[in-house]
Amino acid sequence: MSISSMRPEGSEYTPYHAVYVDKVPDGDILAILRANGSELDAMFASVAEERGGYRYAEGKWSIREIIGHIIDGERVLGYRALRAARGDPTPLEGYDAEAYIGPARSDDRSIADLRTELRAVRESTRCFFASLPREAWDRVGVTGGRAISVRALAYVIVGHAIHHMRALADHYGV
Repeated sequence: MSISSMRPEGSEYTPYHAVYVDKVPDGDILAILRANGSELDAMFASVAEERGGYRYAEGKWSIREIIGHIIDGERVLGYRALRAARGDPTPLEGYDAEAYIGPARSDDRSIADLRTELRAVRESTRCFFASLPREAWDRVGVTGGRAISVRALAYVIVGHAIHHMRALADHYGV
């Protein structure tokens, strides 16, 4: 079995992360990253530009803001994986996703532009994980006082995207 086909053990992440890890199907996480990226792109390709600012309720993120959030989340999680994979023991602080929404100004961008960035970020993420030596997948980093393995972070990245895809289907009609 290849290292990228090994699911993270429950000891590699916390119950907080389990909500994302559990959403990811079994298989090679590198192939899953690629397939999920294609699914994300197809989903957002189906959204008409005029619907990009749609919010299903007051105070909820728009469709464009969700795309921006997926991009930002993947970058943050990817950076955490990079630090851990390289053996950097420095604990990181958590990040407040809500605080990123306003400054990102995703509603000022087109869906096409956000899709282009999302595809680039996902391909960069996939290439990063594909480049890792076997031993790096088991390394652990600490964020917000919680330990998580590099392997689990790959799953959290996909699970986070799946979480938002389901919310978009359920609440936004995407």
